[in-house]
Amino acid sequence: MSSWWQQIATTVASEFSDVPDVAQATRIVVRLGMAGLLGGLLGWEREHAGKAAGVRTHMLVAMGAALFVLVSQQAGIGPADNSRVLQGIIAGVGFLGAGTILKGDGENQVKGLTTAAGIWLTAAIGVAAGLGQEATAVLTTVLALVVLWAIPVIHLAVENRSQKTGPRR
Repeated sequence: MSSWWQQIATTVASEFSDVPDVAQATRIVVRLGMAGLLGGLLGWEREHAGKAAGVRTHMLVAMGAALFVLVSQQAGIGPADNSRVLQGIIAGVGFLGAGTILKGDGENQVKGLTTAAGIWLTAAIGVAAGLGQEATAVLTTVLALVVLWAIPVIHLAVENRSQKTGPRR
C-alpha cells in the first residue's frame, strides 16, 4: 500500500516540476503580478470613467497574456515559434475588444472604441511583463494613463477656447 501512495506522491511532484526552484517561482510571481498590477491601473481608469470593462477585466487580460508567453518560454519555445503565440493573443484579444464596441442609431454614434483599444493595449502590456520586459510594461502603462487622462483635458480646453473665440475663418 505504501508503494501505491509513493507512486501517487511521485506523480504529483512531477506534475509540479515546471517550477524547479525558488528563482523560477519568484520570476513567475513577479511577471504575473506586474501584469496584473499594470492591467489593474488601466482598468481602474476605465472603471473610474464609467466604462464596463474595469479593473478585473483588465487585470485578467494582462495576466492571461503574460501567462501565455511565460508558459511558452518555460516550454522552451523559441522566438520564431513564440511569434505565433503572440499572433494568437493579438487576434484573440481583438475579438474580446470587439465585444465592447457598440454602434448606435445615429451617424457618429460608435461607443467603446477606446475601451477596446485599452483592452488590446493591456494585453500588450501583459505580454511585455510576461516576457520579462517589466520596465517597458511600466513605461507603456504610464504613457497610456497620460493618453487616457490628459487628452480628454486638452480636448476640452481646445473646445472651450474655440467656443469663446468663435469659429475660425
